[in-house]
Amino acid sequence: MELDIVAEWYRFAERDLSSANYLQGLIPQPLEIICYLCQQSAEKYLKGYLIHRGISEPPKTHDLDVLYMMCKSFDEHFQSIKRACNMLTMYSVQPRYPHEMEITKNDMHMALEHARLIQGFCFTVLNETTT
Repeated sequence: MELDIVAEWYRFAERDLSSANYLQGLIPQPLEIICYLCQQSAEKYLKGYLIHRGISEPPKTHDLDVLYMMCKSFDEHFQSIKRACNMLTMYSVQPRYPHEMEITKNDMHMALEHARLIQGFCFTVLNETTT
């Protein structure tokens, strides 16, 4: 049962990241939405990992730094994604409103890179703890 719930969180995370990747092909590129989806993807991967570790109700926060610290309490290897979590957190709310932040194509590329890093890392640690 638990792995089914984790898999569902990961499926939603994958949809967010796939959507962000797809939106890169639009002209003009919706930079704010792409960065927001990257943050959302990372958030769902981290919450899925927490559920896997027995936290049935992850905190209702968009702050990836908070989720990162919780995950790190189970596995010190999470240290390797600290910067990615920190960088993506800023896209949780501000990009959804006009004039809140200036986002560049470079920011978008970095957000995608950070989201992919978190995705790969979470799949790796999940596989290590289930085998």
